[in-house]
Amino acid sequence: MQTSTGERLFAPLAITVLGCALVGASSTFIRLSGQGAVTAAFYRCALALIPLAICGALEYRRLGRLWPGAGRWALGSGVFLACDYLMWTQSILDTGAAVATVLIGSQVIVYPLLARLIEGERLRPRFFLALPVMLAGLALTGGIGTRALQADSPVRGTVFGVAAGGLYAGYLYCNRRATKLDRRRIFAPVALGTGSAAAAIGLFGLVTGTIAVHMPGASWGWLAAVAFGGQFLSFVFIGMGTVRLPADLAAPVLLLQPLSGIVMGRLVLHEQLGALQYAGMALTVGAVALMSLPARRRRVRVA
Repeated sequence: MQTSTGERLFAPLAITVLGCALVGASSTFIRLSGQGAVTAAFYRCALALIPLAICGALEYRRLGRLWPGAGRWALGSGVFLACDYLMWTQSILDTGAAVATVLIGSQVIVYPLLARLIEGERLRPRFFLALPVMLAGLALTGGIGTRALQADSPVRGTVFGVAAGGLYAGYLYCNRRATKLDRRRIFAPVALGTGSAAAAIGLFGLVTGTIAVHMPGASWGWLAAVAFGGQFLSFVFIGMGTVRLPADLAAPVLLLQPLSGIVMGRLVLHEQLGALQYAGMALTVGAVALMSLPARRRRVRVA
């Protein structure tokens, strides 16, 4: 019995969407923790290593060692992730959360292009049609056009925001390559990437003295929630899903991350949204839905 393209894509698409929702929720948890950017980024990765190490050890007992090539890609992905976290946070401080949300959308272009340039993966015409709609929707969602946006360092923040999107695309691509080289693995690529990200952020924090050690119990609790939901579960889900999706479909779906963050901010932190922001979310979700539709089959006439 043959399985249609839509049926094959449904499970990885659903699990990627769930991972994106968890990543989006983590931004709210970070704000509730009351901690600085480097502290939150470090503990997000470091605390996530606890469940990842347990699951990775069980996976190792069952499957043996990870292929060396996959391990190198996974370790490299963590360096991209660490730089992404640091630049993204600085972009928020320089331009504000609204504009930074728009700027990091550059990953929707970079990630498919990496797959095209390095692996020769074909990009569907539908992607180029949906791309301007997605970016316009993300711009409206970020609050462009709804209010006067003030920025402390707009040029630096813009550079860091766009760079953060490209770095996140680099993380996703490296993680995808690691998983493709050894498809049996679920936890090892994420564990290695998270470990190298924690090491890189920890080194940065050690040099700059920006990682807090003494925190209230509530802060530890929120950061533990970020680590478990926003790093461990979310990146395992995204890794499982994106490796089974075309790059030009996975990238638009990942735009749901900032959208879910804005929705969580509205529900939990009671942040106010304008009509154009709701319209932007509808545009972005609609474009993602368009990209996820299976290609129409050609009918073959039987003589």
